[in-house]
Amino acid sequence: MTTCEPKMRLRALLAEDIATVLAKDPAASSRAEVLLYPHIHALWTYRVAHRLWQRGHRFTARALSLLARAVSGIEIHPGARIGRRFFVDHGTAVVIGETVRIGDDVMLYHQVTLGSVGWWKDLRRPAGSRRHPVVGDRVIIGTGASVLGPVTVGSDSRVGAHAIVLDDLPPHSRVVAPTCEVLPALDTGAIEAAAPEPAPALDQLAS
Repeated sequence: MTTCEPKMRLRALLAEDIATVLAKDPAASSRAEVLLYPHIHALWTYRVAHRLWQRGHRFTARALSLLARAVSGIEIHPGARIGRRFFVDHGTAVVIGETVRIGDDVMLYHQVTLGSVGWWKDLRRPAGSRRHPVVGDRVIIGTGASVLGPVTVGSDSRVGAHAIVLDDLPPHSRVVAPTCEVLPALDTGAIEAAAPEPAPALDQLAS
């Protein structure tokens, strides 16, 4: 699993990012259209911010990530490490924490959180320890799902919409949230409106 940004020529890396969107989103009709995707704005800004973060320019890196969040609705901490061919579909309200590690060919949908369990637990961890998830290769995480804490999602796993993951998942796992339950119709006690009288026939109107 690649858990850091690969050392590729920037031009080749950006071209691969565009090709990834075209391959994974049937709605993407051209390279020019892909340039309008929130995912692309967030990912490319992250790539710059991550390099700045690694070189110690942390304030500037955080400022760039804040700008990307305002433009795209996607929050990627510049300290996170993301592999190749990463794709966030739609993107609104996605959060990726500082110590997240993401492998290759990972796809997230909107409203996904890769975060910590909470600051009150993080304070008990040794300084510099991991607080966020590791996501393996070829993982798909559905809309509204949350993966919290220093857990590992094994490669080739699928996390369904609105699922909450708090424990390690072995490779090839399938996790789904409880589905909704259909209940009987609610009796509100409302009085049904009386049916309207039928319209009079033409011969009645003429009499």
